[in-house]
Amino acid sequence: MTNDKQQITNNKQQITNTFWIALCFSLVVGSSASGATVKNVELKVGIIQRFGNEATDQLTLEATSGDILTLKFLAGNMEPKTVQANSVKVEMAMQQLPKPIVEERLVLSDRATFETAEDDAARWKARGVEVEIVQPERWQVWAKRNVYPTPLVRRLLLQNLNAQGEKNVRLETQVLPGAKRVSFSIDGYRYTRGWLEISAGKNLIQVSQGADNKNPRLYGGSLRIQPNAYGSYTLVNQVPIETYLRGVVPHEIGPAAPYAAVEAQTILARTYALRNLRRFVADNYEICADTHCQVYKGLTGTVARADQAIAATNGMVLTYNNELVDALYAATSGGVISPFSDTWNGAERPYLKAAIDSPNPVWNLSQKSLADEKNFREFINLKEGFNESGRELFRWRRENNLEQITADLQRYLTRTQNPLANFTKIVRMQVVERSPAGRILTLKVQTDKGVVELRKNEVRSAFTPPISTLFYLEPIYDEAKTLTGYAFVGGGMGHGVGLSQYGSYNLAKLGWSGEKILSFYYPGAQIKPLDDSIVFWRQPAQEVKAQPSILDRLFKRSN
Repeated sequence: MTNDKQQITNNKQQITNTFWIALCFSLVVGSSASGATVKNVELKVGIIQRFGNEATDQLTLEATSGDILTLKFLAGNMEPKTVQANSVKVEMAMQQLPKPIVEERLVLSDRATFETAEDDAARWKARGVEVEIVQPERWQVWAKRNVYPTPLVRRLLLQNLNAQGEKNVRLETQVLPGAKRVSFSIDGYRYTRGWLEISAGKNLIQVSQGADNKNPRLYGGSLRIQPNAYGSYTLVNQVPIETYLRGVVPHEIGPAAPYAAVEAQTILARTYALRNLRRFVADNYEICADTHCQVYKGLTGTVARADQAIAATNGMVLTYNNELVDALYAATSGGVISPFSDTWNGAERPYLKAAIDSPNPVWNLSQKSLADEKNFREFINLKEGFNESGRELFRWRRENNLEQITADLQRYLTRTQNPLANFTKIVRMQVVERSPAGRILTLKVQTDKGVVELRKNEVRSAFTPPISTLFYLEPIYDEAKTLTGYAFVGGGMGHGVGLSQYGSYNLAKLGWSGEKILSFYYPGAQIKPLDDSIVFWRQPAQEVKAQPSILDRLFKRSN
């Protein structure tokens, strides 16, 4: 087993190697094949989203060998100040306030995914309510704080919405005796500030979490520790998108993926990032670094094959009608690709269609719809002839007893503040509606307190066993014919919309190019070089309709 000193030496060597690889890579991707410079958009990536949630949270930031960190912040006289150091340890400090402050927000909806929250936001805006999308834990839609800034205005809005039958809208209020601040020490002097910017001459900074400094990661670009909307801080990495992709592609598609699959993933990852820059507007950054966006690990764990694909596809994106596609993808489809609406609310994407995930005619969806339960069970028991055949997660069976299923559902209903959260017994679970692609659209749970109806992706949020919504339920009984649990029998992992990552492995091994793989999973879409004519994201029509502000109507009524 490697000892601590050897591990430190290995880490330093990896950082040195990564620096030279990054330098060479920057020379490769600086121009396109035609010799024209490709616009290298810089992203703001939230790499640690909730720094300061715990009083013991700690970050160590270090320069690479022969380099130095430059730290910028506001001095006590509110003038910009710059200091330099080889490393800095950042902690949280609680600053006492002259008097407690009340923090309050009006929560309009609570969802598992950004896409469905965004659809909710569009509906609220169409009704004249100004909103913002946030992610304190789950995705939520709030009444926009700077539009409804006072307790009186928020309560007037709440009263109005309740009168219109909106019973799930709620106020969340907390009293804060102090405020969290970023705390760090340089040359024996401790600073406590509201934000901190960090850069390095080589644009490489090593970041580690916790007191033990284990598992450091190297990031290109610069860093900023800034407050978010939830009382904690976010560590944001500002980084060119082509450098960002080096920390995404190998971790999303896998380091050993066939080259054509890596090319397809690279174009998708670039497209996904640029289309989704709006996700964290409320927190003043653009995209996150986990599975709610794309997994991003900086320049730690880069892979030569992925670097080659990034350089070869420099600036290439996937478009439909000159707009970036919604570049959704999942680990495995379970044998059937799903349309957008199988998982999320909102307008269909014409390039995200239901299809069998196979180059072979193993099933005809037009003749045997998977909305039919009998057809679905027949389909889910097929194992051969698909792109993912033989993969561990292509087909699965997960059993759980009623006690655990009950605990899962209670936890979910409590988190979403459902009035049936106090139920004590599950009587029956039943899939009552499927899509033609087989995904569960509605699952009903009969409890001793009433019926809980779960829609689409909420099914995965509510229970531990299913790793997709492509499953059927099989009741489990004891010898006395008493219900004791359920088996979840299904296929695939994730939402199954767009590209199947393991499916792309098989197509690449069959000799398909990255372009052909993308045309299979996104029919009608086109690969184009990024330029100013391409629309990153276009608001659906219902979002841009002019509507009178509900705030104006409230005050006109009160006057």
